[in-house]
Amino acid sequence: MLKNFLARVANREATVGVVGLGYVGLPLAITFARAGFKVVGFDIDPRKPVCIHEGKGYLEHIKPEAWMDLVIEGRLAATTEFSRCREMDAILVCVPTPLNDSREPDLSFVESSARMVAPHLRQGTLFALESSTYPGTTDELVQPILEAGSKLQAGRDFFLVFSPEREDPGNPHFGTKNIPKVVGGLTKDCMEAGCALYGAAVEKVVPVESTRTAEMVKLFENIYRAVNIALVNETKMVCHRLHIDVWEVIRAASTKPFGFQAFWPGPGLGGHCIPIDPFYLTWKARQVDMSTRFIELAGEINTNMPYYVIDRVRDALNSRRKSVNGSSILVLGVAYKRDIDDMRESPALKIIELLTELGARVLYHDPHVPALPRTRKYTFDLKSADLTQDVLRATDCVLVVTDHKSVDYNLVARTADLVVDSRHVVPKDRGNVIEA
Repeated sequence: MLKNFLARVANREATVGVVGLGYVGLPLAITFARAGFKVVGFDIDPRKPVCIHEGKGYLEHIKPEAWMDLVIEGRLAATTEFSRCREMDAILVCVPTPLNDSREPDLSFVESSARMVAPHLRQGTLFALESSTYPGTTDELVQPILEAGSKLQAGRDFFLVFSPEREDPGNPHFGTKNIPKVVGGLTKDCMEAGCALYGAAVEKVVPVESTRTAEMVKLFENIYRAVNIALVNETKMVCHRLHIDVWEVIRAASTKPFGFQAFWPGPGLGGHCIPIDPFYLTWKARQVDMSTRFIELAGEINTNMPYYVIDRVRDALNSRRKSVNGSSILVLGVAYKRDIDDMRESPALKIIELLTELGARVLYHDPHVPALPRTRKYTFDLKSADLTQDVLRATDCVLVVTDHKSVDYNLVARTADLVVDSRHVVPKDRGNVIEA
């Protein structure tokens, strides 16, 4: 079975299925198609296959030119029909793994994907989970579903691996092809099959000893970032009290040629991974009677950053003898990071909710987000306002949440009566800009 699979991969005869055509799945599908494989994308959203076949972009940073030639040449297709999984030699699952209202793992998308694939899984197929999750998901949750639905045994009749996604939407330097791919297999043969498949499409593969190790790698990468961001966010709050410029502190510390890596403060964490992954590990640790106090403290600090920003807005308005209640507040930037349209877990949504609850009249401007999308937690009926002098003059406070490069921050500083800047991007020589 392994020999045949390796031969089909080497000869580019293998057909690759990608389940989930979002920020991770779409670039993954394109990468495998560019490597010479025939690729079929699967998604429960009927809009996405139509967009792919008709050349309509639905992710700002991935233009139709990135895939239309592949569609025309027959190397890339997309469908909602999961029965086509029986045609696949490899099935790679890239679906969301959010938290529920109790901040516990919600693996409903992973479970449903496995259940939809299982009846169509055939002998010799490789199944890879890429979604961020806690150690044990692949063998404790996914494996039983696949075995029950297919009547096949993982490691004997089909290959089972975990290979965590490492996408960074909008990053101009690193994409799917040149980001090293960690691969962990259920068995030695699973590992070899997984490394061969990914190695045929990406520049470097990093094998690890098990699916659980690979799952832990992804969590640790993002917990590392979350903890350091929490540290710098807490340092920022102390610096404000001490009347010290935290940005200057970080820049100066960065001159040390060893032992220091710069992280920058902000209004809270965003994106699918960093705000969520730490809670996947803390949940799993409780199952083995462990308390991850360090990680939980970092999560608490980062989760509370939107509240800190609101306090800074309240203080800034009070200095003008105004209250949040009744004030017009322009939120500048709502994507979770600069120069993209990705709204997943954006701290701007929590900030808008808090401002609205305090009675503020909220509007926003974001050149990448023309209207606030409906999310699992929030439904705002707001569209991006034009960033004009009239709009800036009419607002009581401008709150910078996301530092898009295309925004004219000099115009903001010159025109707005009051600016609260959580990203350190607005010129501060006029006395109307307050750091948050």
